[in-house]
Amino acid sequence: MTGAAGQIGSELVPALRAAYGDAAVVASDVKEDGHGLGEAGPYIRLDCTDAQAVAAAVREQRVDVVYHLAALLSAVAEKKPHQAYEVNLGGLYNVLEVAREAGCAVFTPSSIAAFGPSTPPDPTPQDTIQRPTTMYGVTKVAGELLCDYYHSAFGVDTRGLRYPGLISYVAPPGGGTTDWAVEIFHAALEHGEYACFLAEGTQLDMMYMPDAIRAAMELMEADADRLEHRNAFNVTAMQLTPERLAGAIREHVPEFRLTYDVDPVKQRIAESWPKRLDDSAAREEWGWSPRYDMETMTADMLERLRERSAAGEAR
Repeated sequence: MTGAAGQIGSELVPALRAAYGDAAVVASDVKEDGHGLGEAGPYIRLDCTDAQAVAAAVREQRVDVVYHLAALLSAVAEKKPHQAYEVNLGGLYNVLEVAREAGCAVFTPSSIAAFGPSTPPDPTPQDTIQRPTTMYGVTKVAGELLCDYYHSAFGVDTRGLRYPGLISYVAPPGGGTTDWAVEIFHAALEHGEYACFLAEGTQLDMMYMPDAIRAAMELMEADADRLEHRNAFNVTAMQLTPERLAGAIREHVPEFRLTYDVDPVKQRIAESWPKRLDDSAAREEWGWSPRYDMETMTADMLERLRERSAAGEAR
């Protein structure tokens, strides 16, 4: 797995190791071992933009499936577009080339950022116009097409998901436009208030990380003969606005107060994205179904954060 120390990887690695064994999952990232991933199984430092290093890692570790997660996220990519292009597309190209030569399967996450303001927003179909207005979105559309190409031209078993915003209690926010939906929980417990960087009424598709992890694993385990879309499936679980999520949090933290301090760049990005994804293709082709809605996610998120805080204080 590339990008293993990031938001998705830090939870996907343990889930894969629980399913397939600690020694069977090689975690990698450009960082030093993050989140203790090297304590339970193999961990290597790897820069996905280094084609020779990627090839050597796959060969030496005898890899047969690559979960390629390394990428710069939306808000960071807007500040560093050249680096985003090199990492998001150059890294994917290197992985696909190695997969072609070594016969690996490849999972690559796409995003709601692959759509743009001309896309039907509510709901956004599985197959529709994709004209994103961000560098992150451009790399995701190009990545989807590149994966489709490597499947049709070379027979590489490529699969992917168009993730909505992801909410997690494990990894800190990583520079995405949907980070507010993670920050708001920390702020509610630590300060009792939160100034949201998106405007009131801004609706975006969201998913709790346990569902996101399960979706990736279920897709890679699905019968290939049933898959028509591959790269990449719309998946969704809930639609949130700042005030809607704040209301759910107040059921557990009654004194919580929401204010707004709108970031114009992130607001512009959010307004170009879907309000709701149509994930019927994922449901029909490999049986996707989320387990968490806003209420169950909110209750679990707050409980987990309180447990982590208590454990930290105990140390």
